[in-house]
Amino acid sequence: MKFAAVRHGSDTRIAVVSADDQSLTLLPAAITDLHQVITADALPDLDGLETVPAGAVQLLAPLRPRRNIMCVGKNYSEHAREFARSGFEAGAVAGKDVDDYPALFSKLPSTVVGPGTAIDLHPDVTSKVDYEAELAVIIGTGGRAIPKDRAYNHIWGYTILNDVTARDLQRNHKQWFLGKSLDSFAPMGPVAVTADALDPEDLTVQCHVNGALRQDANTRDLIFDIPTLIATLSAGITLEPGDIIATGTPAGVGIGMDPPCFLAPGDTVAITISGIGTLTNTCT
Repeated sequence: MKFAAVRHGSDTRIAVVSADDQSLTLLPAAITDLHQVITADALPDLDGLETVPAGAVQLLAPLRPRRNIMCVGKNYSEHAREFARSGFEAGAVAGKDVDDYPALFSKLPSTVVGPGTAIDLHPDVTSKVDYEAELAVIIGTGGRAIPKDRAYNHIWGYTILNDVTARDLQRNHKQWFLGKSLDSFAPMGPVAVTADALDPEDLTVQCHVNGALRQDANTRDLIFDIPTLIATLSAGITLEPGDIIATGTPAGVGIGMDPPCFLAPGDTVAITISGIGTLTNTCT
C-alpha cells in the first residue's frame, strides 16, 4: 500500500494512493500526519471516503521526522571507492575504501522537503552541492537491541530520500553533520510504501540529473544490509516509530566525475526506486 501526504486546499491530509497512481483516497481530516497511520492499530475503512485525482493535490514529504534522520555513508563499494579517490573524504586511508563498520551520521529534521520543492544550493555557504539517491527505511515498531533476524519485523515501510550534501563543508569540518544538514537537503517522497509491498533486497536505485543517468544500482549491492543497520543502530539507541534510516547511495555522484560536477541553479534531480516511484526536485 502507498501513502502520500498532500496539501488539499489549506489542509494537510494523508491519503492512500491507488494502484495506478492516478487517484488518492483522503483519510479522515483528523489524520494529518503519517505517524498517526504508523502507530494506529488499523486503518479506517476506506469505503465512502473522498477520492481525488492525483493532479488535484500538491504532494508533500510523506513523513515529517520527529528526530534526526539516521544515515549511512559509503554503503556501496563503488561509491566508497569514488569518495575515497575524490579528495573530499577527510581522513581517507589508502587501501581502506570499504569500512569494517557502517559509517553513521545524521541530518536535521528541518532538511526535509517534498517532491517538487526547490533544493536551496546555499551559494553564500557552499559551492559544491551534490546529490545522493537513497532508499530510506521507516521504522514501525520501536525497540532496542533488535537482532538482525527480527529487524524486518520493525519496519513499517520505505520511501526515497535525496541525501543532498555540501561536499566542501563535509570535507572541511570532517564530521558530516553540517554538510548534510542545510535547509532543504533531504528531499523525500513522493510516497511511502508499506513493507509488505516491496522486497528491499532487490530494488533498482537510479538518479538522473537533467535527464542524464548518473546513478544506477540495486539494493542487493549494499555492503551493510538493512538488518545489519537496524541491529547496529539499535544496539544502544532505542528506535522509535517513524524513525527514518537512509541506507546509503551508490556510485555516480558528482564528486565521482572527472572533473567533479556539482549541482547548479536550474538543475533537476530525479530519483527513481522500483516499487516506490520518482522523486523530482529542481535546484535554485
